[in-house]
Amino acid sequence: METKIDSSYMLTSIQKDERKPSDVLGKDDFLKILMTQLQNQDPLNPMEDKEFISQMASFSSLEQMTNMNTTMQNFMKTQSGSRILEYSSLIGKEVAYSYKVTDDEGNSTVKEGTQSVKSVSQKNNEVALELMDGTVIYTDEIVKVSDKGSK
Repeated sequence: METKIDSSYMLTSIQKDERKPSDVLGKDDFLKILMTQLQNQDPLNPMEDKEFISQMASFSSLEQMTNMNTTMQNFMKTQSGSRILEYSSLIGKEVAYSYKVTDDEGNSTVKEGTQSVKSVSQKNNEVALELMDGTVIYTDEIVKVSDKGSK
């Protein structure tokens, strides 16, 4: 009688979790270090209250800064989305624009024009307007906004 071993039981199919080193210490790392210090302190010379309180205050500050950073990142994401909505009111309006173009030889020329806005998008964290002729301009290049047909 022949016995076969299912290949899923072989050691090569077991995936081991790889530890990825990080240059940044998080709050969990800080707590582990603090707990290790407390567990391994010299019983004849224990950590002073002031030192312990100082480390806990540092941990509290670290946690608050991490939470504030997360909140700010979420706020920035929200703001970038609302900027598109803000400029979407320009769709169908006529915009006059002016921007500088530099050629390969370093010569600068100013491009100016007036076109109707076809769409609004976000590129490189900036709001971009696509005009009816396909030209893409950024909001800082707009010099005038008017209703279509009025001058």
